[in-house]
Amino acid sequence: ADSTTLSGFLDRIENRYGQANRIWVMDRGIPTEDSLAKMRRIGASYLVGTPKGRLTKLEQAFLNKPWAKVRDGVQVKRLDTDEDVYVLAQSDARIDKERGMRRKRLRRYIERLKALQGQSLTRDQLLMKLGAAKHDAGRAANLVKVTWPKEASGTASLEFSLDRDRLRQVRRREGRYLLRTNLTAHEPDALWKFYIQLTEVEQAFKEIKHDLAIRPIFHKTEERIEAHIFVAFLAYCLQVTLKAKLRALAGGTTPREVLAKFKAMQMVDVHLPTTDGRELTLSRYTQPEAEHRMLLDQLRLSLPGQPPPKITAAQARQTTAELAL
Repeated sequence: ADSTTLSGFLDRIENRYGQANRIWVMDRGIPTEDSLAKMRRIGASYLVGTPKGRLTKLEQAFLNKPWAKVRDGVQVKRLDTDEDVYVLAQSDARIDKERGMRRKRLRRYIERLKALQGQSLTRDQLLMKLGAAKHDAGRAANLVKVTWPKEASGTASLEFSLDRDRLRQVRRREGRYLLRTNLTAHEPDALWKFYIQLTEVEQAFKEIKHDLAIRPIFHKTEERIEAHIFVAFLAYCLQVTLKAKLRALAGGTTPREVLAKFKAMQMVDVHLPTTDGRELTLSRYTQPEAEHRMLLDQLRLSLPGQPPPKITAAQARQTTAELAL
């Protein structure tokens, strides 16, 4: 688990690169109370996500604090405590996302419960199907009260109802997340901007996995491992460069779309035998279509000239291969 590796990782970074005024930014699943206490002891700065359970404890203290606008659709509050500074952030876009996901799962869960009501099942069968439905619904299942027979019987049915009090509580917290830090001198909007950099890291992982389709390979030697990582890193550097170029010159176009379009262009080698036993090789790329030319113009790129023809002595190449054998 990530929480078990953090302490050793902090020591490795400091031993390798020395002490510095670093700010450790981490998602809520990584730090523990013990690791944060260690970071305070060694003087390390941190900004971490916090489980929503702590928001329940601090909710009343946040009520009288004013909201500060970070940008359109994003507001933050700051709360100072004896131990740390807490920042409550609220995002309109996140509200829409969380609400849409919850509605979808809740609707599917209720439809599943209605289907179970109409089936003739034993109590054990009912509990098994109900457990599978809860697993698929995730946290949305907590918004529905379900009752079923407590004793085994030949047939069993369930009853359910929406927990409206819990639903209202969930709706009040939609789009909100809590940050925790020991950076007491920073304003809440600056702290939020530090933390939001994690989304760029997550996006990098998505692009490496999906757009570049880079996968782990189990090499046998350290040198091959390092070479694989180096080539993967170069690929990601090209991806970032292309994204920056598109942002400036072809807004709205993604690297994935560009690569998909240019995959239609191919490089081919045409081999032509000559009458004197030699072979003429013509390396040619296929001519760009109209959409390719438009992208090339937008990116201010031009294709290189077609490679010059190469002529080889086929008989000489065959003789050399025979000698090698």
